[in-house]
Amino acid sequence: MQENPTITAAEIARLAGVGRAAVSNWRKRHPDFPAPVGGTAASPEFDLPQVERWLREQGKLPEATPAERIWRHLAQSSSATATTAAALTALGEALLARKRDTRPAATRRNQAQSGQVPPDVAADLDALADQLGPEAAFDQLWQRFTASPPVRAHATPDDLADLMAALADVRGGSVLDPAAGTGATLLAAARAGCAEAHGQEIADEVARLVGLRLALGDVPGEVRPGDSLRADAYPGETFDAVLCHPPFGATRWGDEELGHDPRWIVGTTPRTEPELAWAQHALAHLRVGGHAVLLMPPAVAGRRAGRRIRVELLRRGHLRAVVALPAGAAAPHGVPLHLWVLRRAAADAPPPARALLVDAASCAPGELSARVLAAWRAFAVAGDAEVEQAGFARAVPVVELLDEEVDLTPARRQPAVEVEATGEQLVRTSARLAALVGDLPALMPRVTTAPEGPPEPTLTVGELARTGALELIGPLRATGAQEIPLAPGDVVVPMIARQLTPRVVTEGGELLARHHHLLRPNPAALDPWFLAGQLRTSANERQVSSLSGTLRFDVRRAQVRRLPLAEQRTLGEVFRRLDAFESTIRQAAELGAELVKLAADGLASGGLRPDDDPPRPRRPRRSR
Repeated sequence: MQENPTITAAEIARLAGVGRAAVSNWRKRHPDFPAPVGGTAASPEFDLPQVERWLREQGKLPEATPAERIWRHLAQSSSATATTAAALTALGEALLARKRDTRPAATRRNQAQSGQVPPDVAADLDALADQLGPEAAFDQLWQRFTASPPVRAHATPDDLADLMAALADVRGGSVLDPAAGTGATLLAAARAGCAEAHGQEIADEVARLVGLRLALGDVPGEVRPGDSLRADAYPGETFDAVLCHPPFGATRWGDEELGHDPRWIVGTTPRTEPELAWAQHALAHLRVGGHAVLLMPPAVAGRRAGRRIRVELLRRGHLRAVVALPAGAAAPHGVPLHLWVLRRAAADAPPPARALLVDAASCAPGELSARVLAAWRAFAVAGDAEVEQAGFARAVPVVELLDEEVDLTPARRQPAVEVEATGEQLVRTSARLAALVGDLPALMPRVTTAPEGPPEPTLTVGELARTGALELIGPLRATGAQEIPLAPGDVVVPMIARQLTPRVVTEGGELLARHHHLLRPNPAALDPWFLAGQLRTSANERQVSSLSGTLRFDVRRAQVRRLPLAEQRTLGEVFRRLDAFESTIRQAAELGAELVKLAADGLASGGLRPDDDPPRPRRPRRSR
C-alpha cells in the first residue's frame, strides 16, 4: 500500500504562507493539529493530506494554483522517481496532443479525461494550458520534477549545462548526450540553437519524459532508452557535438564484455577508469572537428590507472582543455569538478602543440561562464600560440604534460603570480577597500520606529497586474526564442534562486533572462524601488516560495502595501539607498577576501614581509 507523502514544519509554513513560529504555535494551541508521522523530535514530519485537511478546515490554506494542485496529485501518487516520471509523461502527452490538435477545446478535454489523466487533473491541466500554452504549462511541472530532491541530487545545473553547450559551440549542429538524465544538457543545446538533440538514458520512463520535453519545445531529435556503454543506441552514428555528465565511480560498467570495443579509439579503458570510457564513447560519436564537453570528477585528471589513456588523448590531439570548476558547481557539491573539452582530430592531422588548462576554482558564480569562455575562445582562435593569464589559464605545451604522471589538474600547471604584481595589487586593493568602507556610514539610511496603527491594506502582484498598476511578463520558456528588452524602471525577479531577490533595472540594453519574472510598473501608480523593496521581505519570500522547498518563486502571490504614490517614492528612495548599501557591503567582502589571498600568497612565497621585519635578500626564482 502506497504511503502518503510527508511534509516538514518548514514546508507547512510555506504551504500556509506563514512563518515557522506560527506552525509551532498551532501545534501547541490546537490539540487537533496532526501528530508527526516520522522524522525526529527536532525535525518532525507530518502526513501531507492530514495537514492540508486541517489547514483547509481552519481557513489557513491559500487557494492553490492549477500547477500546484497537479503537482500535489503527482506527489501523492508516488514518491518513486520512475513512477512520478511516468505520471508526468502522461500529462505531457496530453499537452502535446493538445498542441498538435486543432479540434475544439471541448473535444480535446473529453479525450484527455477518457485517457490516463484523472478528470480533476485534466481540468487543471486544461486551465493551465489555456493560461500559459502547452509548452509553458508542461515546463512548470517539469521544473518541479527536476527540482525534487531525488532528481536534483544528480542533475546538471542549467548554468553549467549552458556553459558546456557554449564550449562545444552547438549552434546549428546535431548534439548527442549519451547519459541524458533529465535532459539538462540537451535543453541547453536547444537554447543555444542546435539543429537536432539526441540522447540515451538508462531509465526508460525518464528517457520518454525527456523526449517528450524536447517534442513540446519543437526540438528535432529523440531520446532512446538503454545503457550507452553496454548497449549503444547510436552505433556508428556521429554528431557535431557531444555533451555528457556521466555517472561517477561506476564499478560495473561493462569493462569485461567491452574489452576490445571499437569505440576505444585510443586504447582499452582500464576497469577502474569508467569516466575515461565515457570520454572515448563521446569521441567515437564525434565527427572530425567536432567537440565534446564532459563533466568529470577531478581524480580522473591524475589517477595512475588512466595515465596511458591521457597520454594518447594528448598525443593524438583529442584533448584540448581541462577546466577546474568551483566547488558547488554541481553535485557532489563539496568536490570541485572538471570540464574536459575533447575534439575529434583527423587521423592524419599533426597534433596541436598545446592544451589549455583553466583553474576557475576561485571564480564567483556570476563570472564563471564569461571568464572560462573568454579563455577558451582566445585559445581556440590562437591555435598553438601561447596563452597565459596568471593564476587562471595557461596553454601548456603537450611535451610538458607528458611527464611521468601526466597530471592534467589545472592548478598544478598555472604560471606563478609575480611577486611585484602581488605587492602592487595589495596596495591597490587595500585602497579600494578603505574607500568602500568609508562610504558605508553615508549609504545606510536612518530609520526609526513607526507609530502603531491599523495595518495598511495590501494587494498581491497578480491583483496589481489585473488592475493595470503593473504589467507582469514571463518567465520565458526554457527553449523559447523570445527576446524581451528591459527598460529603466523594470523590476526583474528570478523564479529560481536561493532567496527572493528583486532587481530594479537602471539602464536599458539588456534582455530578460530565462526563468525570470518581469514586473513593469505603471509610473502613475507604482514606484519601482518601492515595489522591489516590498517584494524582498521575509514574509513575501515565505508567501511565494514553493511547497517543495526548492526555492522556486511565484511572484504573483507576493503582497504589496497600498500607499499613495508620494509615500511610495519616499520609501522607494530609502529602498534604493539600502540596495546601494548592500551592494557596497558585498563589494567590500569580495575585496577583503582578495586582500587576504594576496597577502597570504605574498607572505608564503617570501615576496612580502611584515613591516617590522628587517629586510632579507630575495632568493632567485626558479625557472620552469
